[in-house]
Order: sequence, then structure tokens, then C-alpha cells
Amino acid sequence: MSGAKCGQCGLMNFGGDGQCRRCSTLLFAQSQVAVSETDEAKPQTKKKIIKSLLRVFSLAGFLIFLWYASLIGTSEPVVFDQKKVVDNAISVLERQGFDDEVFVLRHLVRYRATDNWLNRKAGHDNAFASTNFPFEIVTLYPPFFDQTKDDVERALVLLHEAYHLFGHGEPEAVEGTWRNKKKLGWTKEIYGNTAVWTSAREATQELAPQLLQCGPDHKADCTE
Repeated sequence: MSGAKCGQCGLMNFGGDGQCRRCSTLLFAQSQVAVSETDEAKPQTKKKIIKSLLRVFSLAGFLIFLWYASLIGTSEPVVFDQKKVVDNAISVLERQGFDDEVFVLRHLVRYRATDNWLNRKAGHDNAFASTNFPFEIVTLYPPFFDQTKDDVERALVLLHEAYHLFGHGEPEAVEGTWRNKKKLGWTKEIYGNTAVWTSAREATQELAPQLLQCGPDHKADCTE
């Protein structure tokens, strides 16, 4: 039978003893005190853990806010006329049923006309647009306004960026855009000679080549 150690004098007593055989201290009372102290310690430990987690999340949130503010603060917003062009392109997506993409592009995105410090480091030569995920910042470069044929082509560029806004990488964005080009009304017959078409086809050939390997010669567009 296991014994109970006296907290007063240290004598190990028999398991059935109610009080210490040496100093007569009540062993049951000591046990109750120990249990009580343990029960009180558990909530205190939980509170400390919760407080520590809150501090970590608060610090992380503050750092994310600073990062976001730095991206916004080191770039310029689109001007009113440019915003109208963007709205027209989003309306094209809306008419063609890209509801989720339209919601994000219309309500969650901050549009910029110049690169922030992070984009300047990465470099986006000859790009139409770029996205900073998960900050939902889309930078629109001069080619977006100057080298696109119409609102449909600008809608295609925004559709590509919408994939990034949802967290997808470049291969997924390229494949998804190419697969949806017909739904958008962006066809080879109308846009086959534009800068956007050339850029999109080259990107598809590089990142989603399986979409361009159909037909007898294995070079035809599999989405047509």
C-alpha cells in the first residue's frame, strides 16, 4: 500500500493513516491543500498561454499593417480616368459571369499606378499588371492602358490578376486565364495579333504547354 509523506516533518506514513505518526499533522488536510493549489494553478496557466498568444497575434497584425502601409505609401494610386477604365473592364467580367472575381476586384483591391518598393525589387518589365498577395494590391502599368485593344483585353488582364488575388501562382493564373478566354469573348479571330494575345500565348506555352498540344500536329489550342 502506498504511503503518504507528511508535509510538516517529512515522515513517510502508511496509506491508511489519517495523521502523521510522528507529529500528528493531518495528512488528509495536506492532500486537500495540494489538490486545491493544483486546481488554482491550471486556470492561471491557461490565462498566461492566452495572453501570450494574444501578444503574438497582436504583434503579427501590427507588422502586417506596417508592411501593407509601406506598399501603399511607396506607390501612387490610379487617377480618376484610369479608375474608370478599370471599372469598365470589371463590368465586362461581370456580364460574363465571373462573379467571385468581380467581387474581389471591385471591393477588396487597392489599385496603384506605380510600383511599390517590393515590386521595384522584383522587377516587372513589359508587364501589364502585378499583384501583391495577400495584401490585395494590384499595380497597373502603362501597357494595361496603352497596349490593350479594348475593355475585353483589359478584363482578361484583370482576370489573370484575380487568380493571384485568390492566392494562386503564375502557372494556375496562366492556365485559368487561357481556359476562360472564350467565355470572356477573347478569341484568336479578333485578338490574335494583339500584344496581349502574344504575351498570353507565350506564357501559356511556357507554363501550361498541355493546353497547346492538341490536333494532328500536337500544336493546336486545346481550348478551341
